[in-house]
Amino acid sequence: MEKRRILGIDPGYANTGFGIIDVLDGKIRLVGYGVIETDNAMEHGKRLLEIYNGMELVIEKYKPDESAMEELFFGKNASSAMNVSEAKGVITMTLEKNSVPLSMYKPNAIKSSVTGTQSADKETVEQYVQILLSLKERPKPDHAADALAAAITHIHSRGL
Repeated sequence: MEKRRILGIDPGYANTGFGIIDVLDGKIRLVGYGVIETDNAMEHGKRLLEIYNGMELVIEKYKPDESAMEELFFGKNASSAMNVSEAKGVITMTLEKNSVPLSMYKPNAIKSSVTGTQSADKETVEQYVQILLSLKERPKPDHAADALAAAITHIHSRGL
């Protein structure tokens, strides 16, 4: 059976989480994770460029076969929602430019896939990611843990 490398993404304007998981013979293995951060003192366009450049580096370093991203869920802050939407557009474009297929998952589907319940809080998701990937400690920050959860959801949904 061939190895598949999955890039999970938690899209954000200030922090975009990413997590890389390999799947081989039904087993998942953590490859790496982190966060692409932008400085709120930077102008808007430069922050989006920072996200693009960061995603390019992640793709170049890890060479994922597929990707999974959480669909956006917005509260009441329309300004914040627009910024995150633009960041998600930059991420989507970068994946397409690099021929990395993208699958989208609703937040509740990710929680359910990783923890078994749609009502799980962030701490519970982090705990289950730690267990599923046999990690000594929870992945931090939470944006990286959310990205890994998206990758795990992709594995479960695709039967990889």
